[in-house]
Amino acid sequence: MEDLKGNDRMIGESANFLIMQEQLSRLAPLNKPILIIGERGTGKELVASRLHFLSKRWKQPFIKINCAAFNEALLESQLFGHEAGAFTGASKQQLGFFERADGGTLFLDELATTSMAVQERILRVTEYGEIERLGGSKPIKVDVRIVAATNVDLPQQAREGKFRDDLLDRLAFDVITLPPLRERLEDIPVLARHFAINMVKELEREYFPGFTKSAAKALLNYPWPGNVRELKNVIERCVYQSEDPDRPVRDIVFDPFASPYRPHTANPATADQAEPAQESGENVSEEDFDFGAIGFKHRVQEFEKKILRQALKECQFNQRKTAKLLDLSYDQLRGYMRKYDLNN
Repeated sequence: MEDLKGNDRMIGESANFLIMQEQLSRLAPLNKPILIIGERGTGKELVASRLHFLSKRWKQPFIKINCAAFNEALLESQLFGHEAGAFTGASKQQLGFFERADGGTLFLDELATTSMAVQERILRVTEYGEIERLGGSKPIKVDVRIVAATNVDLPQQAREGKFRDDLLDRLAFDVITLPPLRERLEDIPVLARHFAINMVKELEREYFPGFTKSAAKALLNYPWPGNVRELKNVIERCVYQSEDPDRPVRDIVFDPFASPYRPHTANPATADQAEPAQESGENVSEEDFDFGAIGFKHRVQEFEKKILRQALKECQFNQRKTAKLLDLSYDQLRGYMRKYDLNN
């Protein structure tokens, strides 16, 4: 995920996704700490990677660490390094991630899992730009941009005394909040086709024949608790399981654990979601949702453009009044106008 030229890139065209992208692009050139908030699977690491590679630090190291993967003592050693003899087993000096990321960016994933002691040491880096190795006696200057991520409500954590207020203030120069996939319905067809084509290439098939109408309905109706990461797994699984590579994908299995031989009783709601796609989608219109053709998506876009044009005209093209009329934020309206090229 460190290389934006690979398959792990940010894809979407919904208004809230484009608004987030614009915010990201404005923040990337700054040498300020950034917080990324989002549910699991929304692409927090991809956002951190993009912040780095669009910045002036792009030639310097991009180091990432999952804070939840280490206990407190080991995390301190990983982040700040240690001197020889600092603790049992420390036979030689080791540079921590802050030193290794000097001049570049350090991505702290799952920040909310860190202890108060670790948070205090991170605070010192943000305030003074220096660290001290475990067992060391002198401060070491580092030039590191911190990008941190979490899937919890950090202000609430701070109010409950589980996260340092002062560190939250330091890290939250600005906050990028990633919209969940269920709020990006327009992006599901785009992402699904992208993942399907990549899987087809991996299987060395000639082309991707698309999805049936019922399969497309099922993808749009599913709540996607695992977001884009879950969508990727579901699409890749259904493509490889399709028996005829020349026929559109029909069956979507959302729960790979669903089986009559499962060793424990399945949740009825989960079982319902795991039904074949042709049984799903009752909540969606009967329009043809062929992801490879112009259909429902095109009609929705035309309807949105019509509403926007009418509202702009009623408000004499005053964008703030238009946003208020449509019950949108100003940034959301701007996102829609950029999407449909209505600025001219």
